[in-house]
Parts: sequence; structure tokens; C-alpha cells
Amino acid sequence: MSEEKVMNPAAEAEEEEERLHEQVKVRRDKLAALCEAGKNPYEITKYDWDTKNQEIRDNFEALEGKTVRIAGRMMSRRVMGKASFMDLLDSTGRLQVYVRRDDVGEEDYADFKKWDIGDILGVEGTVFRTQKGEISVHTTHIKLLSKSLLPLPEKFHGLRDTDTRYRQRYVDLIVNPEVRDTFYKRSRILTEIRRYLDEKGFLEVDTPILVPLEIGASARPFVTHHNTLDMDMYLRIETELYLKRLIVGGLDRVYEVGRIFRNEGMDTKHNPEFTTVELYQAYTDYKGMMDLVEELYTRLAQNVCGSTRITYQGVELDLGHWERLTMAESVKKYAGVDYYDWKSDEDARAAAKAKNVEVPADATKGTVLAEFFDAYVEENLIQPTFIYDYPVENSPLAKRKPEDPAFTERFEYFICATEYGNAFSELNDPIDQKARFERQVEAKRREEPNTRAEVDYDFVTALEYGMAPTGGLGFGVDRLVMLLTDSASIRDVLLFPTMKPLDSDKKASKEVSVPAEAAQTAPVVEEKIDFSNVEIEPLFQDQVDFDTFSKSDFRAVKVKECEAVKKSKKLLKFVLDDGTGVDRVILSGIHEYYEPEELVGKTCIAITNLPPRAMMGIDSCGMLISAVHHENGEEKLHLLMVDPHIPAGAKLY
Repeated sequence: MSEEKVMNPAAEAEEEEERLHEQVKVRRDKLAALCEAGKNPYEITKYDWDTKNQEIRDNFEALEGKTVRIAGRMMSRRVMGKASFMDLLDSTGRLQVYVRRDDVGEEDYADFKKWDIGDILGVEGTVFRTQKGEISVHTTHIKLLSKSLLPLPEKFHGLRDTDTRYRQRYVDLIVNPEVRDTFYKRSRILTEIRRYLDEKGFLEVDTPILVPLEIGASARPFVTHHNTLDMDMYLRIETELYLKRLIVGGLDRVYEVGRIFRNEGMDTKHNPEFTTVELYQAYTDYKGMMDLVEELYTRLAQNVCGSTRITYQGVELDLGHWERLTMAESVKKYAGVDYYDWKSDEDARAAAKAKNVEVPADATKGTVLAEFFDAYVEENLIQPTFIYDYPVENSPLAKRKPEDPAFTERFEYFICATEYGNAFSELNDPIDQKARFERQVEAKRREEPNTRAEVDYDFVTALEYGMAPTGGLGFGVDRLVMLLTDSASIRDVLLFPTMKPLDSDKKASKEVSVPAEAAQTAPVVEEKIDFSNVEIEPLFQDQVDFDTFSKSDFRAVKVKECEAVKKSKKLLKFVLDDGTGVDRVILSGIHEYYEPEELVGKTCIAITNLPPRAMMGIDSCGMLISAVHHENGEEKLHLLMVDPHIPAGAKLY
């Protein structure tokens, strides 16, 4: 092999960028030529198509030999002299199109050969089947409707980088048919939910997104300001309180498919804005809601997936069979600890200490039970399971159980160790509700002194007018879609997930008007970094021998997944590829400096031979390496990230 053909990754990337610039220039030149010839495609305002590609495939026998008009994006082309084949993509998929010079005319055929992959075309022709048996359209008229100035991703590799896919969903939808299928299925799921609830007599309603106060719930809201009223307002973190006001008003079955906004961490299961379904039914309780969930999920699986038996991330699930356990029963089953053996809060805290479950110093029996559930139970709930009868401490809106006031009539349901929904026998005692709200707000103010949380006294007033016994349910649509489409990340089921802007995104508007030639010749300005205020820890004075040092196994690791650890403000949970073929879990207290989304796909350095260390009930098997310094008295941290070309498992010497 000659030396000239040996290129490093940086050189290959530079060459690829040059090729891209050249392609863009060629396409712009073609557009200019079209405009000069009076054929500017952007002047076309409409095209009267009458048939979709899938309709032709589904109804070939009825349409064979008949004239159709289709429109879409040219995805491939095979020119063979006086005749060509191409694939035309519309919203239903690809269809082969046959274009012959003698049928469309010399001028149109010559133009067709100059068009580019990605251009949007209108085609009129007859439906036929080729000698190889492929359903196609034989073109009689063809028209360029819009010009594509940027080339699509390379044919064989497509658009695979997840970050780029999420940022440029429009390209993702073009080149990855499975992505289009996911979002068609999402729409169908929402349609089925609405159809089911409508059949049950529920009324779909809309409630405010901008609300006048921050309630005492644990979720952190987004804050904005209304200029006319000169007051701060909040994007809603739930739809519950307004929907229950409607129950008070006599609308005895209501639901809302609504966007919710929470100013919190991001990971594979969380996005700052997401979609929920909340519903309330008068004259029923939480067990009525259990029956509704089971019936709804069975129907969704059957109608959307074709069976109640589905596979999610390699796990076989039966959405037609649900287990029901109280929280106390589940803790006894999986942790071997019986709530009813605890005679006091002190007994509960002692049991937690014996099992290495972290609880607050003043934890009550109910709080300890919930912590045991988080530590021992949730990870075992793979098949659909209802967990019901929650401690009153963490259920401020649920009705107490008359026979055991320490618990509430509340359930959550779990699939694949993930919570999918939450339901109550709704609290309708205004005196109890007011007291719980006030305690909740007080607790939040102790935890966050700067919070502006308030009690929603208007809701209390509504309850004072009287609310019928009511069952309520809320569940996340996005997680449900993940389940029914076998999607690993919430970003796979959101058309436009929240993303941290790249520097290139911020600069894009400034660069739009800059000619390509100028951009290519612009001088590169090296970033100047000020280290004048940096303080570093003193170097160790004690020396270690080489043998001691060599016992630490430093390895390159790839971040496969990253998510915030529940009930921890600092910890991130990493699932890492360390080259062994077995996932490695490491917890790192760096959430203050990074959001999980930033780290997925990165190559980092870890010590892999440290003994496992239990943190928040999770074994952390190793340590990720970060660089730490102080700047103006404030600690700064940078996770050590290296060249992605370094393979997982590569050892550092």
C-alpha cells in the first residue's frame, strides 16, 4: 500500500468535508442554471397528486394499467442510456419509477439526468409490474418540484449517529424508515387511547399550561414572566388539580392528553417536556383505575402490536397478565423484611441500617418502607405489576385507607423495572388536603430555602364545595410509546427532543449569509483560555513504587447509557462498555457539572479493578476519572474524555 493512501482519521474527516463542500457547490450551480433557464422549482406552488405509494402496492390488481399521479423525494437512480429507474419516497414508503426518454421527451429526460438524489419530484404514469416482479410506475410526465441543496447521508451507512439523528430529525425521517414507523405508531397509540376513553364516556378537556403559582410538589417548574399582569407564571408540572376542579363542577369523567414541563435532569427516560394522559372518574376508586389500566394496555398491545405478548429490549412481556401486590407485600417478597414487624419508627430505621438502606435520620415507618421498595423491589418488577397501598408520607393527594390510615389508596404500575403510571382514590377531604399541602410546602421550604412554593388554596376551596368519591390516573405517553415500539430511549419517540445547542448551532444564523468562499478562507482564531485564577491541589509528596501503581487497571470505556440516580442530586449512573462484553455500572457524583444526555457515546477513562461500592442501593464497579481544580474559590470538574477512536477496553500504561 502506498503511503499516499494511508490517512489518519482527522485527514479523512477533512477530505470528507471538502467533498461535501464540493457537492453543495455543484447543487447550487445546478439551481442557478435552472433559474437562468426559467425553471426555478421554488416558484411551483402545488402539485395535484392522487395516489400514495402504499395504495399502489396494496391495490395493484385494481390499479394495474391505470394512470396515477404520485409525488415524493428521489432516493436512488439508475441511469441506463435512454431509460432509467429510480426510487421515489413519500410518507408511506418507497416505490420504483421507470423513466424512458421516448415517453417523457428528450428535454425532460435530459433535465431528469441532471437532478440530484434528494430532489422532490412529481410523477404521472401507469402502474405496472416489471419482469422481475416489482410493482412500479411507468412515467409519462415528470416534474422537478423542489431542489435539494444538501446531499443525503451516504447510502450504505445512512444516518446512524444518535446525536445527529435527534438534532436533524428531518433527515432521520427521510433515510431511516423504522423511525417513520415509530412515529406513525405513536400517533396510532394516541388515537387508540382517545378512542378507548371516549367509548367509556370520558370527556376530553384542556386545562391551563401557564399557571399562577408554584405548588409544593417535588418537581421543579420552569418560570416565566407575564408582562401585562407583571407577574411570574409557571409552566405546569401536572394537570391534576385543574382536572379535579372539573369533577367538583359535575363533569364526572374527564381526561387530558397534555404536555408537562419539569425543569429537571435528562436521561434515557426523562425529557424536560413530555406528554401525559391524566383522567378522573367520579364514583369509583383506585381499584377501578387498576381495571381500566389493565383493559387499556391489553387493548393497545392487541391493536397496535397485534398481540398482548410483546418484546421490549430483548425481554418477553405479557401485557394481558398483571400481578397485584401491596407495597408491604412486595418488600417482604423481595427484601425479606416485614413492615408489620416494626413496632416503631426506630425499629424501621434499625431494619434499614441492617440492610444498608440509606434513610433520613428522622425517617418514619412509611418512609423506610418506600426506601426499601426503591432499593430492593423495583428492579425485580419485570412483568406488568401493580404496587398498591402506599405510605401516606409520599402520597399527599391520595385518600387514606379507612382500615389502616398509615397507608393510602394509591398504586403505581411497573413494567421492565420502570414505573409507567400512578393512580389514587383521590383525596376529597378538604381539611386533610389543606393540612397535607401545608406540610408539603413547609418541607420544600426547608429543603430549598429560595423556593416560591405555595399552597393552592383555591383547590382547597373547590374541595370545600364537595367532590364525589373519585378515582384518578396519570401515565406517561412517551414511556408507553417506548414500550410498544421497542425503543431504548425517550428521544427515540420524541420528534424533537430537548438538546443542548452545539456551538455550530449558535453560530449558524451568523454564517448563513457568509459566502462559501469567504467561509473557507476565514482565518482560524485559536481560543484563548485564562488560567490565571486556577488553583490546583498540591502534588503528593509520598512516592509509590511501580508495582503498586501497576495494580490499578485504567481502561478506556464507552458510555452506553447514562441517567440520573433517583433521589440523588449528585449521582449519575453510567452503563459502560469496558471491552469485556459485559456491561459495567459505575456511579459518579458529577450531575452538578453534566447532564446525562451529554455523556452518552463518549469515551472515558475508568479504574476497573476497584471493589464494588454500594451507593443508593446500586453497586458501583469502578471509578471514572475526572480532572478537578478550583477557580475563584469554586470547584470545577471535567470528566476525562478521550479520542473516540480508542476502543473500549484499551489499557492505559
